[in-house]
Amino acid sequence: MTKHDSAKENQHTEAAAEAPEQSQQQEEVVEEVVEEVAAEATSADELTDRIAALELALSQSEQSAEEAKDRAVRAVAEMENVRRRSAQDIEKAHKFALEKFANELLTTVDNLERALAVAAEAEQINSNFLEGIELTHKSLLSTLNKFGVEAVGEEGEVFNPDLHQAMSMQAVEGKENNTILAVMQKGYTLSGRLLRPAMVMVVKN
Repeated sequence: MTKHDSAKENQHTEAAAEAPEQSQQQEEVVEEVVEEVAAEATSADELTDRIAALELALSQSEQSAEEAKDRAVRAVAEMENVRRRSAQDIEKAHKFALEKFANELLTTVDNLERALAVAAEAEQINSNFLEGIELTHKSLLSTLNKFGVEAVGEEGEVFNPDLHQAMSMQAVEGKENNTILAVMQKGYTLSGRLLRPAMVMVVKN
């Protein structure tokens, strides 16, 4: 074997020895790349999961806020309803109390008016006594008017079944039908609401 052949053989031997080392290095590089890719993929999955979790939490928070808003609106509406009902109940209680009190006073008004009617027909009566009755009657009516109590039912008015109660009917020439001919007892309203109807005689030709 020549020296040249011996040198070539040595080179082949060295190359054969280096080949396993290069292959091992390449495998290590590939493994590192695979690990990096896997790590990046894992990070991307975690990021996606994190974003999904945050979106879910945000959606739940928005839903909770909307529900809280609805509850607040309903609570305000309910409070307003309670306040309105309370105000109506108080108003009804006041009206009922005033109505009952006014009805009691109407009896006194009727008695004073009867006394005045009797006095008007009497031949002799103490003027001071009559003046006292008249002043008492006027004062009582004025007090009732201040609280919204008004008399209804006057001769010559047209009969109104919502305000008047026909006690009798009488034919009268020269007067139109359904005209009030006489008032037997005055009626009264309280703030536009009927306390008691006027008892009247109506023309019926």
